[in-house]
Amino acid sequence: MTIPLADDELARLTALRRDLHAHPELGFEEERTASIVAERLAAAGIAVTRGLGRTGVVGTLTTGPGRAVALRADMDALAMPEVGTPPWASTVPGRMHACGHDGHTTMLLGAAERLARARDFTGTVHFVFQPAEEGRGGAKAMVEDGFFERFPVDAAYGLHNMPGLPVDRIAAVPGPQLASSDSWEVVFTGRGSHGAKPHQGRDAVTAAGHFLTQLSIVTARRVDPLEPAVVSACALEAGDFAALNVIPETVRVGGTARAYSAPVRDLLEEEIGRLAQGVAASFGIRADYTFRRRIPPVVNEPACTDIARAAIAAALGPDAVVPAFPPSTAGDDFAEFSARVPGAYVWLGNGPAEEGALHHNGRYDFNDAAIPAGVRFWEEVVRAELAR
Repeated sequence: MTIPLADDELARLTALRRDLHAHPELGFEEERTASIVAERLAAAGIAVTRGLGRTGVVGTLTTGPGRAVALRADMDALAMPEVGTPPWASTVPGRMHACGHDGHTTMLLGAAERLARARDFTGTVHFVFQPAEEGRGGAKAMVEDGFFERFPVDAAYGLHNMPGLPVDRIAAVPGPQLASSDSWEVVFTGRGSHGAKPHQGRDAVTAAGHFLTQLSIVTARRVDPLEPAVVSACALEAGDFAALNVIPETVRVGGTARAYSAPVRDLLEEEIGRLAQGVAASFGIRADYTFRRRIPPVVNEPACTDIARAAIAAALGPDAVVPAFPPSTAGDDFAEFSARVPGAYVWLGNGPAEEGALHHNGRYDFNDAAIPAGVRFWEEVVRAELAR
């Protein structure tokens, strides 16, 4: 196993994690966080590149010729209030680290500092501190800013905490881990009329209602039952409650679509639009349909998954490897990295969900007891990957 963290080392990392938690920053606004990351990397003797993808940071450590690997941690918080009351609770109203990115940043920094001291590998590791994972496209921004041209890598690894999984366990599973995350929108346009004289118009409200009640047909009757998929309507705009005798001309409906494979993703895009156009035609109105591809699915490459499992065993012992774990229908734009090079994404145990506080809950807090496992896992990934 890798060398355990000393008490003073763990205390420093815990203090850092709690400081980050108390000062959350939204995507592309992580100026304070990025500065802390850059300063600590530089102090460890690691080359630092700032401003990639606006507020992203990349630390590069090279010990000789060989393979190159990217390790990614996300830095952003969420636009939501913290209702839990730890001493390190958010000091910024309406902002909190409700998904554990404060812990992710801390663990990768800890691993970077330890690897910079040890230098017991041959090759290059890029420590990627990504902005704006929470739906704002930070990974895509880094890629478009030339990440792979400036930092060519042979593989990429990601990690996310998982409440409910013990802190001394890490799940590494080949195949789909997170779904694609796409948005769709339909604007139904009819002809407005007096609410008492609907025959004089073309009712877009009723058309939208029919569309919503039939939306489940897409996943229930068009997608293979053995292929997971989700289509949800999440927003609806129509009319004015100050004018309840007016049938409006337009209705706007929007939502999300999730899939684990490219063919199902394509099918969802096609079938939502087909349904919208068919309903509109039956009501004699128009439907304008938009499907926005946001994040691809995260799919673990088998060989990288094997590397991750070997790293878990080396860091924590063979019993720490969780070989089977259900994928999530949430999305993570780590997919922008792993879709371009082989990669693996693992689930780090975060212990019990206190008071039911799962991700994106106002009572959630990253479990500091998970820091050692995450740091040691990252160290062993580097050693295993670059030894290939």
